[in-house]
Order: sequence, then structure tokens, then C-alpha cells
Amino acid sequence: MEKTTENILEIRDVSMIYGQVKALQNIDLTVRKGEWLAIMGPSGSGKTTMMNIIGCMDKPSSGSVILDGREISGMSSRALTEMRRDRIGLIFQQFHLISYLTALENVMVAQYYHSMIDEAEALQALERVGLKDRAKHLPHQLSGGEQQRVCIARALINYPRLILADEPTGNLDEANERIVLDLLRRLHAEGSTIIVVTHSPEVAEYAEKTIVLEHGRIARTTRNAD
Repeated sequence: MEKTTENILEIRDVSMIYGQVKALQNIDLTVRKGEWLAIMGPSGSGKTTMMNIIGCMDKPSSGSVILDGREISGMSSRALTEMRRDRIGLIFQQFHLISYLTALENVMVAQYYHSMIDEAEALQALERVGLKDRAKHLPHQLSGGEQQRVCIARALINYPRLILADEPTGNLDEANERIVLDLLRRLHAEGSTIIVVTHSPEVAEYAEKTIVLEHGRIARTTRNAD
């Protein structure tokens, strides 16, 4: 059942257990529509597990997860795939571009799995990230920063309710990191909801709110100055 809410994400008493390992323990978290949240923590703190649950790639062992008004913690794998496809734009550290497809075609792949391809719309998405003139280039002909911007265009093409980014600048030099973060800041100013999983305090500073995970729990929450 879907309900109207000002929150895009509500996590209530969520735990994730793998055998004897408690990856997440009794997590409570709310993210408002239009908010930018950073999730930080050392290796093994639960960041990846949290991202997988938010991104509809895994289900918690216990607790409730409401994404865009829908309870997802009890959904089937197929229903989770549809939620991820229809409502989440994923940006990965490793880009995951198809090597033999052009930048434009890589964006159009996301359209294909969602509904139908539209080359003009895909080209507009590349223009939005400043890559219209690189549309016919293959991934190996693009810089790391350009490849990440193709990933962002691909994530935006289906108008997601939530942008979920996993270490989006982890493979970039300082100049390209700034370009990508400025692009995310512009998307946030336009109303996008963004959750970024990062180890970088510099990246987290761009967010409105930061949570720090330690041993599967939220150790602290901070709000960043405007």
C-alpha cells in the first residue's frame, strides 16, 4: 500500500544479520524529500549493507523500510527490482558502463529496461551533465570524470525519486571530483533527493546531514552549515 508522506525514506528498527555477523543493528533513519544525506563510517561499519537495503538490492533481517510511501522490506525480489528501476537512480564508483556502447547508448540502456528508448531524451540527459559533444564516444575515449558524468546522466534518465550514489568520486582526481560534486549540488538545488555513501569528509560536507555508522549502528548525526 502506498501512502502520501513528506519523507522519501523511513527506516525503523532495521537490523541485518549474516550468520553471526550483525551488519546493522536497530537502525532508525528518516530522509525528507529533497534532502541530501551523507552516510559515512569505517570499513565494516555497515555502509554497504545500508546502501543495498535503501537501493532495493537486499532485504533486512528485521524492521521496516518505507521508500517513497511503499513498504519494501517484505517485497519479493521482482518487486524490489521494479522499485529500483522505477524510483532509484544509482551512481557507482566503478561506473559500470558497457565498453562497446557509446555514452549515448549507455544512457539509452537504462531507458530500455524502464520503458522505451528515446534518443533525443537521452541526448538531453547528456547535455544536462555537459557531455552532449561526447555522446558518440566509447567509455575508453572518456576521462574518469566524463565516465562518471555519463553514469549520472544514466541515473537521471528515468526521473528517479531518489539518487543513491556509492563513493561517486572515489576514482576521480581532485578536479573531476569538484565537477561531479558541483553537478550533484545543482541537482539537489533543483529538488533531487540524494543519498551519498562516502568515506570522504570533503564529499560529506556537501550534504545537509551526515550520519556516521560504527559497528552497524548510527554513532552520530550532524547537520552541516549552509
